Amino acid sequence: MKIKSDVLQACLEYANKRIANYKNEIETIKDAIESNDKSGDEDDSGNGKLFNDLEKNSQHLIDAQKMMESLKSISPKMVSDTVMLGSLVKTTSNNFFISISAGKIETETMSVFAISLGSPIGMLLKNKVKGDQVEFNGNTFTITEVI
Repeated sequence: MKIKSDVLQACLEYANKRIANYKNEIETIKDAIESNDKSGDEDDSGNGKLFNDLEKNSQHLIDAQKMMESLKSISPKMVSDTVMLGSLVKTTSNNFFISISAGKIETETMSVFAISLGSPIGMLLKNKVKGDQVEFNGNTFTITEVI
């Protein structure tokens, strides 16, 4: 199960980094809005863009926090024969960790794609078992192991 722990840890670091980046960006935007307000400038178009950026980054932060909550619900010790949240799925093509969309993760022993259950490939893999075949983007691959 070390591989699952390693991949889960990489996903947690990814989510933590995103949360920290969005928090920093939000603080920078708030500071910019505050300094614009103090300048007494009559042109509010700059603040309008800043408020729009603040709203976007706030939504991204909420999404990243949801990502983190989803990761916290995964136990690396959990084992299931069926692909579900927290499964490490080995196939004849690639290896997938069903968690969050974090892209390719390199561990000491293998490459794994962290994908969400709601992604197109995640939805195809959901509830599949060892031996099942899946077709994605014109390629067919077989599940060789579900951990």
